[in-house]
Amino acid sequence: MKKLLNYIVLLIFLASCGNSGNGELTGVKDRKRYYQPDPFGMVYISMGSFTMGLGDEDLPYAQLNNPKTVTIQSFYMDQTEITNNKYRQFVYWVRDSIARRLLGEIKPEEFLISENKKTGETFEPPYLNWSAKLNWGSDQQDVRDALAQMYLPESERFFRRKEIDTRKLYFEYYFVDLKAAARKDYSQSGDVKEAGLVNRPQGLKDRSVYVRKEVVNVYPDTLCWIHDYVYSFNDPMTEKYFWHPAYDNYPVVGVNWKQANAFCIWRTQLKNSFLYGKKGESSVSEFRLPTEAEWEWAARGGFDGNPYPWGGPYTRNDKGCFLANFKPLRGDYIADGGATTVICAHYPANDFNLYDMAGNVAEWTRSAFYPSSYNFTWDLNPDYTYNAKDADPPAMKRKVIRGGSWKDVAYFLRASSRAWEYQDTTKCYIGFRCVQPYLGRQKDDNPARASHVYN
Repeated sequence: MKKLLNYIVLLIFLASCGNSGNGELTGVKDRKRYYQPDPFGMVYISMGSFTMGLGDEDLPYAQLNNPKTVTIQSFYMDQTEITNNKYRQFVYWVRDSIARRLLGEIKPEEFLISENKKTGETFEPPYLNWSAKLNWGSDQQDVRDALAQMYLPESERFFRRKEIDTRKLYFEYYFVDLKAAARKDYSQSGDVKEAGLVNRPQGLKDRSVYVRKEVVNVYPDTLCWIHDYVYSFNDPMTEKYFWHPAYDNYPVVGVNWKQANAFCIWRTQLKNSFLYGKKGESSVSEFRLPTEAEWEWAARGGFDGNPYPWGGPYTRNDKGCFLANFKPLRGDYIADGGATTVICAHYPANDFNLYDMAGNVAEWTRSAFYPSSYNFTWDLNPDYTYNAKDADPPAMKRKVIRGGSWKDVAYFLRASSRAWEYQDTTKCYIGFRCVQPYLGRQKDDNPARASHVYN
């Protein structure tokens, strides 16, 4: 009996060894395999190295884009610029969230979620209940009084028309300042006061000091068509461009850099709120503006040294048709098919299947503008950013724009051309598009290269 008991104990011991990988390093086995889905409306941009900067004659002799070989990791990019209709979804979301917050003050049981009924977890502050229907024409007096705060006062209405007060459409978000958290500035003695870190986040143990808060009005500047060109009759565009259905698929304009960045944050939250709602889904999507280097690599379409996104040195194809919406010849705006902006994806895509990387509207990037930034940034995913505050001098609020627009000459359509605008300004010729980092292995259409490099 004793021998049998010893034999059973030995079997249990051997079985436990087998379950632990026979003593070998096998990693955690309960991890789920991850597959990143292709984001809707985006295309995959493969990693690569290219000569960033000047690829042709420096016509203005500005010396702002000195050639430099850089390497870019894979990412996804919007196939077209963000359209009026897509940006309007953002505006509507902000409008409805403010309305639900106001109604939550009088009807918290209907428009707020303060507890998870399944787990009993309480939320502070409560979440907005997006399943509750908004009734803008409600007959209930308390509801009408709450929603009345969102409309223009009668003294400011045109033709007694009831309109939403766009000055109240603010989007509030928080982000972690990773660059501030990564900086190290300690004295040898380790004393915080001696290191001069009393009013700085570095050296403090509470990580909440790295959390930044931003509040941005999201409504585009519809008057940009007038104030950009004072002596030009563009009045009809102010009333129609953003709201009329005819312009739904035109690129949104009148959006400053802060608004474009806020759109990316909101798009991230929108996607992740859906993913977290799916059982077993742990993916985290992050949308942001492209860096200057990412934008140029995407615009080149995989080519190196080509002046324009379509690869050739000319602005016309073999049939004599212009390949982008810009200001050709000696100012003949309509020679390319449009006087101002045109519908997105009107012209052929480049080899990455991206549309309008040249012309139509210029595009914001996340990169701050500095004339010599090419000289000190790294050659792997180069990026020069600065979160300028309102009190900072104007020179620190410059952001890089790329691609040229409907009012620019051909020089600004080149993939290497750089320009800038202040981050808090709005223009009728600047839009934007988003990117999303690619996680995991490299996608490659060449099986031989993929097996040699990535397997």
